[in-house]
Amino acid sequence: AYFKLPSDSFKYLSWCDIEAHNIRGSQLRCPRVREAGPSKEELFFRGEEHAVKERKQVTDTEKWQKQLQENWENCAELNLSFQDLGDLYQVENFERILRRLIRVEKLWLVDNSLTDLSAIRLPRCRELNVNKNHFTSFKQLPKIPQIQHLSLAENNIMTLSGISDFRHTPLESLVLKRNPCEFQERYRQLVFSSLPNLKTLDGIPKLPEDCSPPETRGFFRMCTIL
Repeated sequence: AYFKLPSDSFKYLSWCDIEAHNIRGSQLRCPRVREAGPSKEELFFRGEEHAVKERKQVTDTEKWQKQLQENWENCAELNLSFQDLGDLYQVENFERILRRLIRVEKLWLVDNSLTDLSAIRLPRCRELNVNKNHFTSFKQLPKIPQIQHLSLAENNIMTLSGISDFRHTPLESLVLKRNPCEFQERYRQLVFSSLPNLKTLDGIPKLPEDCSPPETRGFFRMCTIL
């Protein structure tokens, strides 16, 4: 049986604007980017039109102020981690914001249950942290032609297929800790052979034994009996 929680009737209520406070924008580490809730039409088709109260009418001035506050196009460093994207409209709004990040250079998207951002392009992003998400392939990552530091720890990447797509980027450091691909035989040699310009893997600098191609190393382990 399905039982509603006591807070169920409040799940789509709008956020309240606090007029007087001492919090500066630079002090916000993980601001929520979710909208107040689904449209009335969507609630009607869900059969949940009773779950939301009449919303306050927003004036043109308030819309303009909100637009200025959400000037995502000019963000150079942004942390949108821990968004708790539990509904489709939240995911869609989140992706809309990501598409507007045309100048972002450092971006954190930790623990957002993300599965596929391949339709997103971040042309200036140099540092991307998508730890603790649900990516299963390098092909599901956004387009990041200027990436230098990429962290993918605690995802579900099974193989190194697609990693060579980063061969022509300035990628210097890569973190793949606690992914299934980490247990692949000759893991470090395979990564460095696919990414010759990579300097650090999982926090460990490139070692001499990491430079030998996997095929060559396998050849020397063979034993010929005459």
